[in-house]
Amino acid sequence: MITRAPASEPDLALGERYEAVRGFTERLCEPLETEDYVVQTMEDVSPAKWHLAHVSWFFETFLLGEHLPGYEPLEEAYAYLFNSYYVQAGERHCRDRRGWISRPTVKEVYRYRRWVDEHMERLLDRARSDLELAERIAPVVEIGLHHEQQHQELLLTDLKHVFSVNPLRPAYLAEAGPRTSSPGPGSEAGARTGGPSGFRGHEAPPLAWHAFEGGLVEIGHSGEGFAYDNEGPRHRAWLEPYRLADRPVTNGEYRAFMEDGGYERAELWLSDGFAVVQENEWSEPFYWERRGGDWWQYTLGGMRPVDPSEPACHLSYYEADAYARWAGARLPTEEEWEAAAREAPIEGNLAESGRFHPAPLAGPAAEAGAPPRALYGDVWEWTRSPYSPYPGYEPPPGALGEYNGKFMSNKYVLRGGSCATSATHIRPTYRNFFPPDATWQFTGLRLARDA
Repeated sequence: MITRAPASEPDLALGERYEAVRGFTERLCEPLETEDYVVQTMEDVSPAKWHLAHVSWFFETFLLGEHLPGYEPLEEAYAYLFNSYYVQAGERHCRDRRGWISRPTVKEVYRYRRWVDEHMERLLDRARSDLELAERIAPVVEIGLHHEQQHQELLLTDLKHVFSVNPLRPAYLAEAGPRTSSPGPGSEAGARTGGPSGFRGHEAPPLAWHAFEGGLVEIGHSGEGFAYDNEGPRHRAWLEPYRLADRPVTNGEYRAFMEDGGYERAELWLSDGFAVVQENEWSEPFYWERRGGDWWQYTLGGMRPVDPSEPACHLSYYEADAYARWAGARLPTEEEWEAAAREAPIEGNLAESGRFHPAPLAGPAAEAGAPPRALYGDVWEWTRSPYSPYPGYEPPPGALGEYNGKFMSNKYVLRGGSCATSATHIRPTYRNFFPPDATWQFTGLRLARDA
């Protein structure tokens, strides 16, 4: 069983936070067998072994190699094998061939992690008595820790894809997600015993709307605490009055879209989106499948009946946008989402819960004046905002400047985190981004309307 994600609070010493984040990554791997570490099922998915090594390469490349005198790499070739996209840091192994790397072995990758950790401990020890060194390395260590937290989420989403294509539909973790026994592949056991339209579970409370006056608002990170470079500079934006749904769209609501011919109605789709639907023969969300009279979905806890009250998940931007049109609404802009979320506490179904699956939505709508519910956790929420630089944005110099800025094309912004995001990694200004056809992440939507 995965224990709760460790706190990485600002009042912890940098060394303690380093140890906590690195330890949680390895606890996420405890349910794995050796064979599970090496599989790559598509180009976007990286093997678990590669994630473990890449985040170690990050600390080695940007900290140990530059700031620890006399540091010698454990293996020179790892700089080539485990670089991802940092062109200025050197040559890289092909992304779609990471699953070809049978060596180094899993055991050797863990040895590499120990090597990096031991030398990072020496570097952090030196920094405790060298203020100038501490000031130079602290921001990079912070980036490295948040980078590893990003890969913790990617590790989970990639493992979900790896296990889902296995005909046995194995569970990554039996405790993950809802507790429901599953029939075998193709079985009709339990069919037609669920709720409306072949669902099991309870319907979510009716959708409510929160009104926002709009006007001139400040968007972006204020400069206090950690943030990625793409979250700034802080700037002003004008918002027309708008309304934002009290909660994300649920499986039950999305099912109604499907039953109304949503995937066949070209008028609901962007042209590129409808082309993707037709080319890939999409007719339901990723990981959903019919079993008898019920809809089931693959989760990190194995196959489960689709619960109508859970937030709809693994939707592409195209699907989210089409559903919003069908519902007589639209997706929010990222500025609208941030303005609505800035007073909301960072709490919800995040990685700390150990659930790693969206939780059913229940209870009454938030009271007037309170922020909408479930803004953090469960599912990343698509916005209609293209991922582009804020006014005045300039990427940092050097290879670390490649972290975010060079991806500012052909992607859309998502907000709020998911059930696989750590609470210490998310904030109101956080800008996630993916291509519009991406579905293997925990992505859903919340509706918006003009007032």
